Amino acid sequence: MINKKFIQKLKKDYLENNSERRQIISLANVVLHDSKRVIFALHRFDKEKALASLNEIEKILIKLEKKFGYVRLNQEGSYRAGVEEYAEAKTFYMVLNNEKINKFKDVKLSYESYLGGICDLTGELVRRAVNQAAAGNYNEVKKIKNIISDILRELVEFDMTGYLRTKYDQAKGNLRKIEQINYDINIRK
Repeated sequence: MINKKFIQKLKKDYLENNSERRQIISLANVVLHDSKRVIFALHRFDKEKALASLNEIEKILIKLEKKFGYVRLNQEGSYRAGVEEYAEAKTFYMVLNNEKINKFKDVKLSYESYLGGICDLTGELVRRAVNQAAAGNYNEVKKIKNIISDILRELVEFDMTGYLRTKYDQAKGNLRKIEQINYDINIRK
């Protein structure tokens, strides 16, 4: 009743896909956790360590793309989560180095990864602003407020739905937080 060669081919394809999936998940977890470490290094003003980690992450992402291909990688949720965290870390690094947020040179990302990372970036900027306010660096808080306002000015042009809508709503909440922080600082002066 069943074509045994067909079933054997299905089994081979299944096992191959499962092996690829495990490899992708393993390296995607490294990307995710190392990206978080980049963000923490940047909050501690350790740009050299952050840059070194970003370079290592990019090597992993390039290796993954060469081995599995962009389309295959984007089928895995763990990969998408890892590159979104990488996008957040990389854009945070760019902002802190007074660079424009722009397309990354060596790594290919989907628009969802860029948008999710940029939305999450606003949360890290608020965190930095809180730390700067506590240290009495009020001009830095105002600068961060302006950056977040600029980001939201661009993001409002998108009609985001689903997962990205949630990210966008969080970014809007971060704008409200930074505006409140800036307001509180100005009232106390």
